[in-house]
Amino acid sequence: MNDFVGSLLIDKPAGITSHDVVARIRRAVGTRRVGHAGTLDPFATGLLVVCVGRATRLIRYLADLEKEYIATVRLGFATDTQDLTGKPSTPLVSAHNVTRDGVRRVLREFEGRQTQIPPMFSAKKVQGERLYKAARAGRDVEREPVEVVISSVELIEVDGCAIGSNPDGTADFKIRVRCSSGTYIRTLGNDIGARLGVGAHLAALRRTRIGRFEVGSALTLEGVDAKAGSGESKGLLLSPADLLSHLPAIRLNDAEVAGVMNGRAVELPDADGVVGGGASPLRLCDKRCELVAVGEYIPSHGVVMPRVVLRVAE
Repeated sequence: MNDFVGSLLIDKPAGITSHDVVARIRRAVGTRRVGHAGTLDPFATGLLVVCVGRATRLIRYLADLEKEYIATVRLGFATDTQDLTGKPSTPLVSAHNVTRDGVRRVLREFEGRQTQIPPMFSAKKVQGERLYKAARAGRDVEREPVEVVISSVELIEVDGCAIGSNPDGTADFKIRVRCSSGTYIRTLGNDIGARLGVGAHLAALRRTRIGRFEVGSALTLEGVDAKAGSGESKGLLLSPADLLSHLPAIRLNDAEVAGVMNGRAVELPDADGVVGGGASPLRLCDKRCELVAVGEYIPSHGVVMPRVVLRVAE
């Protein structure tokens, strides 16, 4: 099964890491060359794109895709991890006086381009060290703000109820967030609570979309295991061309395919209708629309230079 090349859309369950998912897929498809795009915290659930074989080289082209999440924000106190797995970092304050209109007003303030301070309990590296390792050692590391874009933050009402009160004085509400890659939803929840003056952390988080891929089309790990056990796992793979369908494409003839597989550029003198004024990268596909390589358009030379060659010459 080590000739697998493609991707799987996985609905990650709570309680395991994204790396645990990768390890499970490695066992299911029989290859070690597996990677994922966009880490989900262990407590979070939802869509994880897992690439297999040479398709792992395409992960970089998923980095800029917009993501969508459903998050449950618990008002009343913040935690050191900014989610329900951490220790309280602020005193418990009753949140029962927080109103729906007040929440909506604050949510609007978080829409648009802005900066976030990455949380200490994150995999981000500062001077070569993962922040979570420093946090576990009890050290606070200075972090540079990161620019993110939050396209929308929508308050979700269930049966006409926007905020649910809990017996301990905390209160929960759900939000749907559409945002750029690199946005920490835990930090957003923490900052919303601070803005409301009661502290907050995430009680639940589910990623529902990455680009055009939705969690409703994702597989469970049990489903992958079952297909692998019956020898049908290869049929579960999303093709590389479909994985990168958000990129503009050009169709190559047989001679161009052979040249690209050997690292040669493809002439593209009239690129306006393809690259939209210089957009890069591009999918380089054969006459069957299968992905041969991903290339970079060089306007000054009127060519597309292959940067990641997926198809190996036989």
